[in-house]
Amino acid sequence: MERTEARGPTTPGLVLARLDRLTVWSLPYLFIGVIGLGFLFTFYDIFDINVSFIQTCATIQPHCTPVNASSYLGLPVLMNLVGYVVGTLVLSPLSDRFGRRDMLLVTLVITGLGSLATAAVSNMAGFVLARAVTGIGIGADLAIVNTYINEMAPRAGRARYTSLIFIMSALGAFVGIWLGLLLTTPASPFPLGLPFAQAGPHFANGWQVMYIIGGALALVGVLLRVQLPESPRWLINRGRVADADRVVTQMEAMASRRMKLADVDAPAPVEPAPAAIPYTTIFRSPTYLKRTLLLLAMWFVSYVTVYAFASGFTTILSGLHYPPPEAGLIAAFGTIGFILCAMVAYQWGERLERKRWLPISAVLTLLGGVIVAVAGQTFWLAVVGSMVVFFGFNLWVPIAYSWSTENYPTRARTTGFALVDGIGHLGGGVGIVVIAPLIPYMNVLEAFLFIGLFLVAGAVIAQFGLNTRGRLLEELSP
Repeated sequence: MERTEARGPTTPGLVLARLDRLTVWSLPYLFIGVIGLGFLFTFYDIFDINVSFIQTCATIQPHCTPVNASSYLGLPVLMNLVGYVVGTLVLSPLSDRFGRRDMLLVTLVITGLGSLATAAVSNMAGFVLARAVTGIGIGADLAIVNTYINEMAPRAGRARYTSLIFIMSALGAFVGIWLGLLLTTPASPFPLGLPFAQAGPHFANGWQVMYIIGGALALVGVLLRVQLPESPRWLINRGRVADADRVVTQMEAMASRRMKLADVDAPAPVEPAPAAIPYTTIFRSPTYLKRTLLLLAMWFVSYVTVYAFASGFTTILSGLHYPPPEAGLIAAFGTIGFILCAMVAYQWGERLERKRWLPISAVLTLLGGVIVAVAGQTFWLAVVGSMVVFFGFNLWVPIAYSWSTENYPTRARTTGFALVDGIGHLGGGVGIVVIAPLIPYMNVLEAFLFIGLFLVAGAVIAQFGLNTRGRLLEELSP
């Protein structure tokens, strides 16, 4: 391995040049799992409400039934997303100020405590409040994780490694929805449900068990994240060049076992970051402001589709007169499509520009909805349609995560992602509130096409965005 000391005194530009020549993941692969625990919890938390809410609602809300549960779903989902926005807008900028690693610990503590609080509520008001607290931690954690990954991953693999982390999201969704099916639906002959499901008069608190498990997952993640190094880009941005040099040296040692290190390119000059609040970097720059407005519009509209299906698929099917256990089972099988799409994004996500994936996702989502509608009472065809829907509406997400962070400079990268993804999540909440009451008045095809068309709109908006694939972060966003 070449020694960087021979190249002269360590400078910010030299450290970044050494970092950018690494073409492989240059941290222990275990760290991918450690980082991904936050994603796993986040999507476990999003999807556990998908099946379990019917039991939750019947337990804590008088007069709630499987048929009208969709009318109660909007407020807790909306307030969870309001918490998400508050967390991401308030806590994420602290990551730009105080560091990625330390704030990753704080956010996971908040999410774990919020999940445990959810398990302890006894009425709908308490449930809504606890969901909001959980959302505060989730929103900030998602923004910081995506920033951290994009600053540590090789430049030709930023979407690839974000998608690898997203596989943890798919696993969290899979566990959340299947556990909800097991613990919060009554036993029913297959395929109307699971014959070994546990819910019933003797066991009506399965939903609480699920939130306890979620809290435990988050708190275990805190203990593991202590091992993570700080982002060298952030360290340089804060003037801590010697600390950044030590981290990059460790990364070079790891990379040299997997690749032959190339010569270091001539380092570009690195200007000291201005001591400004991250929001001012974005709002005072016409370039970053324009990017923010476009990405915000894309996320806001597209999240209507994502959250309508992610948080409400079972409730939507129940409102369309599917028996709740069968609706839950169809949604649970759909998460297999989620896992498959994360693998596809990992394998092929770098083949196209980021924004080209949204039209593909939109078409697949609409196709899946048509299959569910055509299926009628044919269970296995409905399952296929569900898998296509889950594959479609999730496929673009990890790639767009990477794209969003690439649009901002290091000094405001987490803040920029927080703005567009955080406020964009309100689209999901608004969509649930507006769409859920309309579901009983639609047939299956109308409902699925109506929800899917929001992702079509997001795909159109995205095509006006920046091309970022394979380019240096400092070149894209100086």
